Amino acid sequence: MILQSLNRYYDRLVRDGKLERPGWQPVKVSYALQINDEGQLVHVLPRMIEVERGKKKVMVPMAMNLPAQVKRSVGIVSNFLCDNSTYILGLDNKGKPERTVKCFEACRDLHIELLKAVDSAPARAICRFFESWQPQAARDCELLAPFMDDLLGGANITFAYGQSDVENWTEVQQAWDDHYNNTGDGRTMRCLVTGEEGIPARIHPSIRGVAGGQPMGTTLVGFNAPAFESFGRDGGQGLNAPVSERAAFAYSAALNYMIAEQGHHLRLSDATIVFWAESGNDGYAACFAAMFGEDAALTDDDLFDALKGLAAGRNVTWRESDLSPDEHFYVLGLSPNAARLAVRFFLQNTFGDFAKNLAAHHERMRIVKPDFDMRSVLSFRQMLDETVNQKSRDKSPSPLLSGALVRSVLQGLPYPVLLLEQVELRIRAEHRITRGRAAIIKAFLLRNTRGSDKFDQYKEALEVELNENTNYQPYLLGRLFAVLEGLQQAANPGINATIRDRYFNSACATPSIVFPQLIKLAQAHLKKLDGGLAVYYNRQLGDILCRFNADYPTRLSLYDQGIFQLGYYYQVQTRYMKKEEK
Repeated sequence: MILQSLNRYYDRLVRDGKLERPGWQPVKVSYALQINDEGQLVHVLPRMIEVERGKKKVMVPMAMNLPAQVKRSVGIVSNFLCDNSTYILGLDNKGKPERTVKCFEACRDLHIELLKAVDSAPARAICRFFESWQPQAARDCELLAPFMDDLLGGANITFAYGQSDVENWTEVQQAWDDHYNNTGDGRTMRCLVTGEEGIPARIHPSIRGVAGGQPMGTTLVGFNAPAFESFGRDGGQGLNAPVSERAAFAYSAALNYMIAEQGHHLRLSDATIVFWAESGNDGYAACFAAMFGEDAALTDDDLFDALKGLAAGRNVTWRESDLSPDEHFYVLGLSPNAARLAVRFFLQNTFGDFAKNLAAHHERMRIVKPDFDMRSVLSFRQMLDETVNQKSRDKSPSPLLSGALVRSVLQGLPYPVLLLEQVELRIRAEHRITRGRAAIIKAFLLRNTRGSDKFDQYKEALEVELNENTNYQPYLLGRLFAVLEGLQQAANPGINATIRDRYFNSACATPSIVFPQLIKLAQAHLKKLDGGLAVYYNRQLGDILCRFNADYPTRLSLYDQGIFQLGYYYQVQTRYMKKEEK
């Protein structure tokens, strides 16, 4: 299903003019060798463009549509019309002159074979270039000298004839198309992707740009040892699961396009998440990224209006794009692996159903927040950041958690238990409950306890703001601890360590041991305050304590500890509310 969906999307991209036909792909090129009719080098033309990187402007290679690049490991295989200086010029600094000569000869033989019968001036010029070029004299060429460092560093080179790049000539294009479509040993097999007869791809093209993958690209499909191959397909590599050359090129080109386009992918922990609509409308991808919380300029009203409209089955307009809830949408999660890419998840559904599940998730995550927190919604990345120590050298969240979190939200499933466990570990280590951690606890308990016997009690404690009417004991204990902490700070201004630093974990886990001691300590703090403050805190303590209808519990479960922490968080937020809000 994955390869079939990508193959269809590639056809859509070709029809829309966003990708070239099979056998062609965008390649980053730094220089073009301008040659004359005799094949002599006339100029070296830079093919660089200026882009912004942070606050600086830098020159980077230009992306040009050129013949598809071959996949090289340790063998000597040349690309057509574009390659590095080792192949095009026989020039490198790797200290292996014999191999360099063989690379140049492979490149020379390929170009002469494909272009010798082509009746075209640029084709004849390229053939004459390779026939007359002397790799031994390349280092002494005055035209190459100003660019020598880049050339030796692996910069890609192409050819120019007159004022035009050679790949733009129709006759040269046709020569490559004929070669590409007839490559293979003549053996045809039924393609598992298209169902049509075709020449199978032995080695599939590489996927580039996946976070943590190989710099030269990583294979999505491949069999690199006999242990992975079926009987009778030994040594066949791609023949074990035959995919035609055309289908292999199509799915890889579509994936490479989306990973290169900012609006079609996100990076979460070690996963690269790619998404696309069946119709090819880029508006769906942009809206989906915003639903993930990746659009800082988005307001709550804009996001929830779109989510609610799509979830209700209505068409919506998103930044000049008309979006239908019935559009089929795909989400693919890829992670790096030793030999090939690992598929973390592949989800497909209507865009409206994805929007419905995301809307429910964001609604569960809504919670009162401090004035300094300007974030409208919490993105998945910000949620995962709450599970790791931000002061550590490695701030990467668990790869297993990131994939499980995305799957649970998009499919409307319960949140992974690991999410709550990681948040609880950070709270115990830091004695700090942030807006993100409180929101995660609230969302987790709302979704994962649905249908349980205690859900009605939990629900009272899982509102957006403080609920002063609930008598659920873990919630009251959290509120009480927050009031006791505020009382201590008022009685001892500038204190370095509060009861939160010393007693929070034990109060949360074993209240019956800690709270009697804290209540006794509160009486000493009340004596230090003047009349007004003493009355204020005494009233707060009384309002909460009068709601207790049982002794302090001996131990709280993991879920009740979460309720305790939410009660504490809500009560702390009331300290900083403006008077008119109170």
